[in-house]
Amino acid sequence: MPWSSHFAARREARAGLVGALAVFGALLGTAIVPLWMLALGPIVLGVPHLLADLRYCVIRTRWHRRPALWIGVGLPAIALMLGAPLALGFAALFGAAAASHARSGARRIGVYSLLAFALAGFLALGPLGALVLVHLHNFVALLLWARWRRRAQDHHTLVLIAFVLGSLVILLGGLDPLIELPLVHSAPTGLELRHHLAGLAGGLEGPLALRLVLLFAFAQSVHYGVWLRMVPEDDRDRPTPRSFRASWRALVAELGPILPWLALLGSLALASWALFDLAAARTNYLRFASFHGFLELALLITMISEGRRFVHD
Repeated sequence: MPWSSHFAARREARAGLVGALAVFGALLGTAIVPLWMLALGPIVLGVPHLLADLRYCVIRTRWHRRPALWIGVGLPAIALMLGAPLALGFAALFGAAAASHARSGARRIGVYSLLAFALAGFLALGPLGALVLVHLHNFVALLLWARWRRRAQDHHTLVLIAFVLGSLVILLGGLDPLIELPLVHSAPTGLELRHHLAGLAGGLEGPLALRLVLLFAFAQSVHYGVWLRMVPEDDRDRPTPRSFRASWRALVAELGPILPWLALLGSLALASWALFDLAAARTNYLRFASFHGFLELALLITMISEGRRFVHD
């Protein structure tokens, strides 16, 4: 009871604990069943995390009250949902910069220059540009969480340090001794290691290719933790937790009664599809969800343009 009361009454301590558990759990899962994490993560947590993106990137930041952002960011995002080339996502980033309330002309010029450089790099890399974005968006979510609100204590810094250390352990080969274990290579049909090497390692071979796959499994798991647990803890109006019923009422109050039920039905439909063809369900979900990485990047661009120290005032 003393420990539970401490975390129940203190938002920052609780958010730090949730973040630490998310990082530790992700690293443990990556060491034991990384391919199952990659296969089932989008199926189980994908749709709820898209709903969280809409709630916290658009509604809670009051973007929905800024028509210029609906046009500049919303239209490219819809185009990506419908299968437009990934490069169109940069239109959302330029749209976010144009619609932002930049504090100075110099800051706006600096943001435009940064975006132009990023777009040029993306185009110059060719197919590797999409790979860089896929890996980058996991890290952007953690950065947004770190800047979400003012904090009196540094619990979030410990979570960031843990995430960086976990990433370095993977990239420097700390999990290599486990690679030959049969459980590590266990995977559903159609989503074996070779599938992920092709999609997440950009044609690389050897230990580095496998480490990139493991890094993505780790970072993606933390990414889900950010939007489903860590950001909600920090964004909630009151410092104490809500009950499940109160959480549902708050969700419906902010998004309306239709979207939460559509998300629930979408989750059930995706899970049902996965029971018959897991690889196809996962691939089509990821294709549809390609917009959300640019939505998160657009929020980051808005923060940079407006010089905010935190998103939700």
